[in-house]
Amino acid sequence: MYIQFFGAARTVTGSKHLITTEKGTKILLDCGLFQGIQTDEFNQTFGFKPSEVDYLVLSHAHIDHSGLIPRLVKKGFNGPIYCTSATADLCRVMLLDSAHIQEKDLERINKRRQKQGRPLLEELYSSEDAVHALSLLKTVKYGQTFYLGAENEVAVVLTDAAHLLGSAAVHLSIPDKGTFTQLTFTGDIGRPEDRILRKPDVFPQADIIICESTYGDRLHEKEIDMHAHLLKIVQETCVERRGKLIIPAFAIDRTQELIYALDQLSSSGKLPQIPVYIDSPLAIRATSIMKEHDECFNPEILEYIEKDGDAFAFPYLHYVSDVEQSIALNAKTEPCIIISASGMAEAGRIKHHIKNNIGDEKSTILLVGYASANTLAGALKRGDQHVNIFGEQFEVRCQVATMDSFSGHGDYNEMLAFLSCQTASRVKKVFLVHGEYETQVAFKLKLEKAGFQNVHIPALYESVEI
Repeated sequence: MYIQFFGAARTVTGSKHLITTEKGTKILLDCGLFQGIQTDEFNQTFGFKPSEVDYLVLSHAHIDHSGLIPRLVKKGFNGPIYCTSATADLCRVMLLDSAHIQEKDLERINKRRQKQGRPLLEELYSSEDAVHALSLLKTVKYGQTFYLGAENEVAVVLTDAAHLLGSAAVHLSIPDKGTFTQLTFTGDIGRPEDRILRKPDVFPQADIIICESTYGDRLHEKEIDMHAHLLKIVQETCVERRGKLIIPAFAIDRTQELIYALDQLSSSGKLPQIPVYIDSPLAIRATSIMKEHDECFNPEILEYIEKDGDAFAFPYLHYVSDVEQSIALNAKTEPCIIISASGMAEAGRIKHHIKNNIGDEKSTILLVGYASANTLAGALKRGDQHVNIFGEQFEVRCQVATMDSFSGHGDYNEMLAFLSCQTASRVKKVFLVHGEYETQVAFKLKLEKAGFQNVHIPALYESVEI
């Protein structure tokens, strides 16, 4: 049996891990888009032949895990794609949205490459490719065993990873050399105290673990009162300075967490009566999907919904779908809150809002999720004084604030807690993926201290025989 790492290897994007069984069955775990600066060419080729892949198992719908599925299909993959029902529903909007972005961005990218004298890139995929990919989705429930390969060769079970609506850790029982190897792919590990989602599930004992490591070198700040912190930023920006609060947020989960927090502040009478705009068609559709999957919700939000009626609607909250309405927000001078995708500020309407407010000392850009170092959000989080937006340099004159309490990724203590259901001495190998290399080195030491031996940090395109 072989495992090959074609993405999220010593980086946090482009998740793709290919398993080839003893019988030659090829199972791809995730098929994510590389995101960030100078990643265009990484998305053009896979490093393997898509037509030779038999199955795809998808951990969750985030684009860095699902965003290259339409290209995989375009290049010859035609097998089933297994995921949870909530993940399928999210992909139905996210992949079409991604296709639309690809179609819009290609012309801009190729103009830049033409000026640089570099070869032009082909379209990654079209909306038609995304529709074809969506037709291959097959949904399974948490805890349900399903089989891949001839004669039910590989048994697979998904368990709740609590990172995103429908997110899953993937557990495979793979026959190899006369025995069975138990392999777990954690996907992205959520947090035990998520404001909307249930806690992560415990999972079966594994021989091999492919483990994410995004926050493997840090602890989230202890938020004594998240609502008070958020309210303080709103008060200082919108009431005292009369500016705009601009929040780049992932359209799914992060945006809904923010709406829920603001809903609670509004219900308690603490939120100033200023307009709040959710400027993301994708986030609007995702909010509707989230309401349909309350089976993924924790008891606290279910109790709140029972009393409040709706955790995602309050006075002065406006959902903005229309492009003209979005553009009109830039002309508004009165204080407001604008929440828009993407979370890393690499695409979508948020880039326009940042461009139009980054030079305003009264305004604040609030970062509420993970930001890769080579993204616009990463540059702002790092404190860069000048940033590039749409090919232009802008001085950062606005305020920049961060709230780590909204992160959907577990910190190293939370990841170790997730892994604590394992007898460490029985795990033969741990592969660290989905993390920056320095972070992975730090997390490797923590895992070894916790009793996990043979912790390996694979390089991009590395192949390992098990």
